[in-house]
Amino acid sequence: MFVDTHCHLYLKEFESDIDAVMDRAVQQQVQKFYLPAIDSETNDDLLALELKYPNQCFAMMGLHPCYVKKNYQEELAIVEQWLQKRKFVGIGEAGLDFYWDKSFIKEQYIALEQQIEWALQYQLPIILHTRNATQETIDVVAKFAGRGLTGIFHCFGGSTSEAKQIIDLGFYLGIGGVVTYKNAGLDLVLKEIQLEYFVLETDAPYLSPVPHRGKRNESAYLMDIAKKIASIKECTVEEVASVTTHNAENIFNPSR
Repeated sequence: MFVDTHCHLYLKEFESDIDAVMDRAVQQQVQKFYLPAIDSETNDDLLALELKYPNQCFAMMGLHPCYVKKNYQEELAIVEQWLQKRKFVGIGEAGLDFYWDKSFIKEQYIALEQQIEWALQYQLPIILHTRNATQETIDVVAKFAGRGLTGIFHCFGGSTSEAKQIIDLGFYLGIGGVVTYKNAGLDLVLKEIQLEYFVLETDAPYLSPVPHRGKRNESAYLMDIAKKIASIKECTVEEVASVTTHNAENIFNPSR
């Protein structure tokens, strides 16, 4: 059994064939799907997919750093309203992204720290997005580490040093399609890190693994990621499935 700890199956890219996408994933032994939020515009679709697949899809709530704009306070207020209204399995995806746009760096920091506070308040894991900002995100998380914060550094692609810092903070490394990219160098980093700190993810519809690169990603392709990790760690795919699923269950508790 596999768990896709990070996928956006509620986006428009899946509107026409979501049932087939889910079927293909189940055929590849992917049985649970964790859905991070992006912003208020997609919340309805996120919650609708969870409702359609209540025992497979589990919603989170949060504000993606790329959507931290001038109206970020309004967006955070909507997140807070939802957190007060019902239970979620996690906060996210939150974080820092200095790749696309640096216009709202200060606001990204404010939004991240607010969402960390909510994760602590509601005793939920936080799912962290970092792009060109891994160390900066680690530094923020470190300020809260003594308060029991847990979660996942989604789409990890950093250095061995950064991986070890993340693990020391009590977080898992979310490993996705990037591990299959020839020039990414992630395979060399993961050789140095124990499997006990990995969870699997696709980030569908983004970041498709080889041999699907350039196409829409989907949760069935988690198997390609697992096979690559098995090759790197010189173990079986079954062991990858067992360990990473255990880790995912340790982080997320759908009955919370």
